[in-house]
Formats: sequence, C-alpha cells, structure tokens
Amino acid sequence: MSSRSGAGLELRQLGREVGGRCLLDRLDLQVAPGECVALLGPSGCGKSTTLRLVAGLDPASGGQVLLDGVDLSGRSPGERQVAMVFQSYALYPHLSVEGNLDLGLKVRGMARRERQRRIDATLELLQLGELRQRRPAQLSGGQRQRVALARALLRQPRIVLLDEPMSNLDAQLREDLRPELRRLLCGREQPVIYVTHDQQEAVGMADRIALLDAGRLQQVGSPRELYTNPANRFVAAFLGRPAINLLTIEPGRQLGLRPEHLRLGDDGALAARLLRREWWGHQQLLWFDSQWGTLRVLTAPEAPMPQEPRLGWQRQHELWFDTESGARLAA
Repeated sequence: MSSRSGAGLELRQLGREVGGRCLLDRLDLQVAPGECVALLGPSGCGKSTTLRLVAGLDPASGGQVLLDGVDLSGRSPGERQVAMVFQSYALYPHLSVEGNLDLGLKVRGMARRERQRRIDATLELLQLGELRQRRPAQLSGGQRQRVALARALLRQPRIVLLDEPMSNLDAQLREDLRPELRRLLCGREQPVIYVTHDQQEAVGMADRIALLDAGRLQQVGSPRELYTNPANRFVAAFLGRPAINLLTIEPGRQLGLRPEHLRLGDDGALAARLLRREWWGHQQLLWFDSQWGTLRVLTAPEAPMPQEPRLGWQRQHELWFDTESGARLAA
C-alpha cells in the first residue's frame, strides 16, 4: 500500500440528490492503492449510488472524485479507466469464455497477438484455462463470476468496483470464493471498492469497512474497530451475529451487551428465565427473559444450566448509547 501523498482514490464531500431526495450525503472516503474498502449497509443506504458516481455513470450533485490527486469530474466512464463487476455476470451466452474476454479488447482496437497474451495470462491467474472454450451455460455460478472478474481485470483498470458480485451465489459457494477473490483483487496496484449488504462478506474481503445508513457515512475503520468500538447504536446493531442486546435500564441511556460477553451462572447481577436454545455445533445460543427484556447469550454447547440462572458481565464490555439519537456515550 502506497503512502505517497494524494495516491489512491479519494471521495470529497461526494453527494447525489434526485428529485429533492438525498441518495448520498457529502461522503468523505479514501481508498489507498492495493486497499479493499467494503461499502456496507442496508438496501437503499447509498452503496451502489457511490459506485455509480465513482464510475461516472451518474452525475454528482456535489463534491469530487479524485484519483492520485486528479479530479475526475467531467470525465466519461471510459476515460476514468474503471472496471466494474456487477451481481449479474452480463456474459454473452453465444460466446465462449475466451470469446467473452476477447470482445472488449477487440473493440478497443488492440492487436491480436497482444489480446491473446493478455487473455492467456488472465485465464491462468483466475484458473480458467481449461474452461476457455466453454460457453456461460456450461459453467457454474462461481466460474461465471470469475469470468466476469477476468473481463474486468483485462482492462488493466486504475480503479476496481464490485457491486454485490456474489449475491447470486449460494452461501457455501460465497464462502469458498471469498478467499480466492481477495487473493485476486487485494494487494494489487488498484484501489478496490466492494459493495455488499452481507457483513460476513465485508469482514472476509475488506481491509476497512465504510458503513452507510440513509446515505450517510456512519463509521469507517477495520472490521475489529467497528465491532469493538462502534461510533453509534446503528453500527453496534448492524455488526454482529447474533445481534447485540440493547437494554433501556435508565432514562435517556441504552446499554449494549454482545451475546458472547454475557456470562451464565448462579451469581450474576441479573435474574433470568430460559426461553429457548439454538444449538450451533461449536456454540449454543440461549434466549432469556429478564426484567430488562429478552437477552441473547452465546455459550459453549456443554455449558451447564443453573437451576436459577443469572447473567453477569464485565464493565469493560458495556456499550452505552443515547436513547433518542443513538450516539455513543461515555461509560
């Protein structure tokens, strides 16, 4: 990752409004060369809007997109040298893998020998060499996604943008493909923005996460930073499965406790009644009723259940939030 001043991608006060509705509100974000930043958040939070503004597909209502210190405003998508990978593979069904990769290079007027050299190298990189003559219908979902990625990388882009590229794949295939995608994308020269609504995917792919809600950046940092030191209640609630327990135990303040930080015993501060349990193999998720409401607790699968269970925790794990605004408060 380069430390050169102005290197990489920088979004300054980037915004977009349509019909008086704010889709993205003055986003500030930097992505260094070779860094992968995940844009994470619920549907409609501004993730895909950000990608389209970076790519030049939509006009910004304000702000700037800078690459290595140069403002890209007014430049067409082609001039920005951006590669985009979408959730739909958009492969030509009548062309082979090699034909799909060759078409874009041919349209740009590249000599045949150079086209073949690049295609061969890219097919080897993505382990697609044996599939070069197959058509998309003969490929698995993961293979089609790798072809779409190969087509993007063939352009030798200066920025790589991925818009939920694995959302059409089943859960197991996404899990298998994540480390391979990270190997192919991260640590290269280009800054990478990876859009997803799946927190597990964001944690597995990204060096840093930028969490958005309603068009506004809530927090940016490493996955560990956002999980252990959330800036507000939204960040704390969005990250973590099972979700954080949010308890209103005094006026104006909410207490957040992660399920793994609650201790089950007979000497805790809070009396509780077991409602149900879910066995997860290496852990069990317990649901308790208490005077503060329902709480989720993660424990070892063989943890004994006291006759009169009580829940305890350490003060260092308490997260406090303002009840109205959701802002993080001092403990």
